[in-house]
Amino acid sequence: MRQHNGMRPQDIVIIFKLISKRYLSDDGPDVDRSTFFTAKSISDELKISQAEVGHSMRRSQFAGLISSDKHTVAVRALYEFLVFGIKYVFPVKPGHLTKGIPTAHSALPLRATIQAIEQYVWPHEAGEVRGQAIEPLFHTVPDVAPSDERFYQLLALTDALRVGRSREILLAREALKKLLFIEN
Repeated sequence: MRQHNGMRPQDIVIIFKLISKRYLSDDGPDVDRSTFFTAKSISDELKISQAEVGHSMRRSQFAGLISSDKHTVAVRALYEFLVFGIKYVFPVKPGHLTKGIPTAHSALPLRATIQAIEQYVWPHEAGEVRGQAIEPLFHTVPDVAPSDERFYQLLALTDALRVGRSREILLAREALKKLLFIEN
């Protein structure tokens, strides 16, 4: 077995794709066992190599974020990691002004609640919003996130946890609970 050298940012991206496909633990909706994902399908959707998807699944399993059969996400453990660790493990600082795809409080669901002058974006040539650059968890995120609403919202809320102020963080925590089907 390979040595575990810690989580990587793409591990969170892959877990979020599993969640968007509803591969949740018993805390969430039932999984249709006939439609299990494959490394190839996740690889194609995220533009990440199949080998990296496999390595990521092993790291996430070792960390307790996915089940031992690698078919469901442990949403409560993931939530704890996001709320208490993501900003320390994968820190980010807002950068230069650029055009891009909205993230953090500039994207839904927080955009509906928070009215802010500054905007945060993932730099991208197809972006239509001008704001401060936020480095995405993985370089393919701006290309693949807008096509999957739940996936996009999970990533944007995670960025709110990484760069937000107290109010944004509190609202992001509550929105994450809803997206992860966690009851109080």
